[in-house]
Amino acid sequence: MKNKFLPGRAGAAALVLLAAVALSGCQGKPASADAQIEVTLNEVAHSIFYAPQYAAIELGYFADEGIDLTLVNGGGADKVMTALVSGDADIGFMGSEASIYTYAQGAEDYAVNFAQLTQRAGNFLVAREPDIDFHWDKLKGKKVLGGRAGGMPQMVFEYILKKNGIDPKTDLTIDQSISFGLTAAAFTSDDSDYTVEFEPYATGLELEGSGYVVASLGVDSGYVPYTAYCAKKSYLAENPEIIQKFTNALQKGMDYVNTHSAEEIAKTIQPQFSETPLENITAIVSRYKEQDTWKDDLIFTEDSFDLLQNILEEAGELETRVPYADLVTTEYAKKAAE
Repeated sequence: MKNKFLPGRAGAAALVLLAAVALSGCQGKPASADAQIEVTLNEVAHSIFYAPQYAAIELGYFADEGIDLTLVNGGGADKVMTALVSGDADIGFMGSEASIYTYAQGAEDYAVNFAQLTQRAGNFLVAREPDIDFHWDKLKGKKVLGGRAGGMPQMVFEYILKKNGIDPKTDLTIDQSISFGLTAAAFTSDDSDYTVEFEPYATGLELEGSGYVVASLGVDSGYVPYTAYCAKKSYLAENPEIIQKFTNALQKGMDYVNTHSAEEIAKTIQPQFSETPLENITAIVSRYKEQDTWKDDLIFTEDSFDLLQNILEEAGELETRVPYADLVTTEYAKKAAE
């Protein structure tokens, strides 16, 4: 709307009146009341697996807490940790194994986990053909597209194989040469018998007729602290209020997905996945809800941390265990759950 100039004494009086009204409307409202705190969150992948986070974004929970959130897709836990350590990100969201590696390497300003989002693995084993009688022994002698060595997807996969008496090194061939997020495309054109996929890639392969989900790693591995939020020790010390507000928003997102249907959740988070049809999002959310993917709260317990270190040790990725008290704080998650 363009302003019009009012000439003469009447115009001056009108301007004075308008100024008075404007000033009276501002009384009692500090200039910073609408100010938002800028926070950069670097996520390991952009996946429907993390629905509570996207619900919190789309429903305005971060904005309600005074946070102007910038979301960056890091494309792998190693890259997220690099962004966190360099200061390009304030908060990192990834498998907590990355924080253990950083601590074990002697970093002084190491990453501390303050909120756990998922309690099961979010990937699936996809075969060339449907197999309603699948059992893990069928992988013996086969070729599987796997994940990066030392990453949670690969370690959980190997953890399941060992639980079923299968040696990951000798009983099958695991191709770990394909970059994260590109295995589904590779599976359509290579000679692998199986691939381990996150959503929406697993469902995408099914819809194309190129593959079929035969097992859930989340179900077969049991409860695992798969992904969590962390920040550098210095950032936590300097910004406890920001971390609390961030955690509050996440808890609201968690509450939402745990109290709403797959259809409602899919509609809410659809803007985050504009290229994925709503019915696909709904099917994926339903699959994750059915396997009890999301916790009721964000508290990262010591038992879960011990299990994570067990998995790292079995994978040969951890020589010395690290202290839970140094790498995990439950203060913010407990307050958010009150």
